[in-house]
Amino acid sequence: MVFRFGMSVLLFVMISVEICRMAKSETGNHEYTLSSVREALVRQEDTIIFNLIERVKFPINSRTYHQNYASFPAFHGSLVDFVVKNTEAIQAKAGRYQSPEENPFFPENLPPSLMPHYPFSKILHPEAALVNINKSIWKVYFDEMLPLFVASGDDGNYAQTAASDLSLLQAISRRIHYGKFVAEVKFRESPHDYEPLIRARDTEGLMKLLTFASVEEMVKKRVEKKAMVFGQEVSLERDDDDKGNYKVDPSLVSRLYDKWVIPLTKEVEVEYLLRRLD
Repeated sequence: MVFRFGMSVLLFVMISVEICRMAKSETGNHEYTLSSVREALVRQEDTIIFNLIERVKFPINSRTYHQNYASFPAFHGSLVDFVVKNTEAIQAKAGRYQSPEENPFFPENLPPSLMPHYPFSKILHPEAALVNINKSIWKVYFDEMLPLFVASGDDGNYAQTAASDLSLLQAISRRIHYGKFVAEVKFRESPHDYEPLIRARDTEGLMKLLTFASVEEMVKKRVEKKAMVFGQEVSLERDDDDKGNYKVDPSLVSRLYDKWVIPLTKEVEVEYLLRRLD
């Protein structure tokens, strides 16, 4: 019993340290600028691609998502529901959601943090900071993204599959919700451009103002190239590795950004700006 308690405390501390490290690596004490925000978005591309590579190691493993496959005391839902909700509860206690860069998928009834408060930079407008589109991300991920990336089949690794889903979901969510920081920085740089559109509730005008097609094309090309580099199959038996054989299809990574990540990020930006003057 003492051993189990000790291991639980150790695990809790390790999670707390890692969460604080991740949060500080993006925020630190520096001032948010459009340049620093874009640098953070570039780093998050790496995390998403590496987590994609981890997830595609497993087939779809559809039983992970069946409501009646697994049975847990006092819990109704699928295995992935169970893993995500319980992991978020532990991470909430460890202080993950104290960071303004983190947004839970199941914010209802999350336990309070047990960690000392960390003075994160207060850049986001309080009302607008509450924007959370994780329910949309959850639905898109399971209904559209997964079938595109993973092979059909079942290898029985359901717990590992759920854990991989969680890591990838959190990485995608973090990147998309970083749109709140993008919107805030852009608003502060040109409030006179945004305020009339916000007051008029002109979502189309805001979307147009936020959209830079050339930047989006650059992002899509960059993530495709990164997927080529990170996902190469490396062999010591050949001088020239097979560059056409990748762990995850680079063109699909570009499509992921084109069809979901970039549009959902802009959706967050618009939702944030609509609340910016509240």
